[in-house]
Amino acid sequence: MPYRAPINDFRFIFENVSEFSQVQATDRFADATPDMVEAILEGAGRICEDVLAPLRRAGDLQPARLENGVVRTSDGFKEAFAQLAEGGWIALSAGQEHGGMGLPIAITTVFNEMAASTAMSLGLCPLLTQGQVEALEHHASDEIKATYLPKLIGGEWTGTMNLTEPQAGSDVGALKTKAEPRDDGTYAISGQKIYITFGDHDLTENVCHLVLARLPDAPAGTKGISLFMVPKFIPDAEGKPGVANNLKVVSLEHKMGIHGSPTAVMQYDGATGWLVGEENKGMAAMFTMMNNARLAVGAQGVGCAEGAYQHALAYATDRQQMGRIVDHADVRRMLLTMKADTFAARAIAVNCAVAIDMETATHDPDWKARAALLTPIAKAFATDVGCDVASIGIQVHGGMGYVEETGAAQFLRDARITPIYEGTNGIQAMDLVGRKMMDGGEAAFRLLDEIQAHAESVRNDLAEPVWQASETLREAVEWLVAEGDMRARFAGSVPFLRAFARVLGGHYHLRAALAEQGEGARTKLARFYIARLLPEHAALLTHAMSGADDLFALSEDELAA
Repeated sequence: MPYRAPINDFRFIFENVSEFSQVQATDRFADATPDMVEAILEGAGRICEDVLAPLRRAGDLQPARLENGVVRTSDGFKEAFAQLAEGGWIALSAGQEHGGMGLPIAITTVFNEMAASTAMSLGLCPLLTQGQVEALEHHASDEIKATYLPKLIGGEWTGTMNLTEPQAGSDVGALKTKAEPRDDGTYAISGQKIYITFGDHDLTENVCHLVLARLPDAPAGTKGISLFMVPKFIPDAEGKPGVANNLKVVSLEHKMGIHGSPTAVMQYDGATGWLVGEENKGMAAMFTMMNNARLAVGAQGVGCAEGAYQHALAYATDRQQMGRIVDHADVRRMLLTMKADTFAARAIAVNCAVAIDMETATHDPDWKARAALLTPIAKAFATDVGCDVASIGIQVHGGMGYVEETGAAQFLRDARITPIYEGTNGIQAMDLVGRKMMDGGEAAFRLLDEIQAHAESVRNDLAEPVWQASETLREAVEWLVAEGDMRARFAGSVPFLRAFARVLGGHYHLRAALAEQGEGARTKLARFYIARLLPEHAALLTHAMSGADDLFALSEDELAA
């Protein structure tokens, strides 16, 4: 089934459901004119449809492999990556100073979605490079910027993120990788890192690793972590790849999905590295990259959902069982759920990106708070939707969905990593009810005020349930900020985040219906979402405010009984 880029949906959300026009009105993004945005969307759609989409199945059936210490990527990946690099698609939002286009993150977000719909395994390589570029732009020395940024932005080199170790997953502060200072200003990096996406490959001439490590006598925990640039090949005086660094790929993981993406165990044995940012301030620098990646992973979730929906719809309109199965009520329920949730997740991701762009352009603290609030919601809800929609897609196919040759199962296998990496969705939810509520709920209340004001201005049968849902959510936020027991907050954090996303989805569907001005397809879809999916928020919020006592009531022995 050929993929068709949802350009009309992106265009509609930019124009009617987000504040993207405000981004275009800023001096920072004045070059992102409607004509340029249209050209970028059309071009991105074409390369994803024509170049990346044919690689989705090939990457699944021909995984990346390690041969005599060399990582070989799936057939076609190298040629496709070269086209991405040549077209300037690697780092669309990178600064113009070093060769980037300086486009809004909102544009990069929809490109990442399309890449995930078509060839998620290959799309991971530019995604990690985008994050590394942003981290270097904010934290690296001018010398490092001059050496690495043009190569990364141009797609000549690629970037990775090295956090996780066997004993240090979500608890990054437990890492043991060492950085020993040398007399020439470099550092000797020694240790092992796991789960390194595109830790090595044959797509480009160099791979640039951002590695978290601990200096001698550094404080314990995250306060004693520094960040280092550790390239596969050390750049020579002309900035070209020189001698090989003292690092290697120990092995590649055998994974449930994203088979075409080499996930490496990396070993550093006194490898040469350069400090990025200040000593013992590595987590601040790495969080720049991680926050970039969290929204990007949310876009991957939307991409998996879109691909699975298109795949299921094509099957449902063709499959005959007592007539076409698309005409059966339950199949219609599944397809509408897929479509409605994909739109909600896409709208949340784009609105999060717009908030990031507005903060970048204006430095307004309110936009910064909005972006911070929406990031965990966008990451967690969109990736949950990606898994849910991909699972429903298998169900639409019936027994054939369980058969690999249809390709339906790959969407779920690929999507399943997205709620896990770049901070599990449970951690995103804890962040939302913890750190993001340290302002007393101010950012959340400000967003709810906007939702309710919009619903009040409409006053129709679609607006009333949205207003009521946002009021229930407001009461839950009030409960959260008054609850001093963090364990009680954390116990209900996952349902709270999903309820928040449900309300946001209702708000964005309402905006879409109003923009259509009539009982067209978007209004009909909004009616389905608001009537059938939005009501879930009430049960979710009841769960969210139930405290933690029942979760810990059973002893470990009783859990095992």
